Amino acid sequence: MAISKRELFQKRRMRTRSKLRKTANGRPRLSVHRSSKNISVQLIDDAQGVTLASASTLEKALGFVGKNNLEAAAKVGSTIAERAKKAGVEDVYFDRGGFLFHGKIKALAEAARSGGLKF
Repeated sequence: MAISKRELFQKRRMRTRSKLRKTANGRPRLSVHRSSKNISVQLIDDAQGVTLASASTLEKALGFVGKNNLEAAAKVGSTIAERAKKAGVEDVYFDRGGFLFHGKIKALAEAARSGGLKF
């Protein structure tokens, strides 16, 4: 029986997350989700089960509602870095989920790194 694209994505996502948890050392997780129209990122403390900060192209203040391009991803990355500093977080681990580290995901990560996050 053929495995659907969705099931393959879920397997890839859980494989990535389980490998990252082994090396987390108590750091919060920077989790990225990308859809066809938007991109969002959350800073999650898995030990307490709370979201420390988040940013998305759905926020009107960023000016990229409904856009999912490299420019929007870079803006979301710099915004999450700024909000993470306000929350007192500098070291995180980057959870790309089931997405490849290429294109928009890479642009978001580089913007977050240049904003001061370490991963």
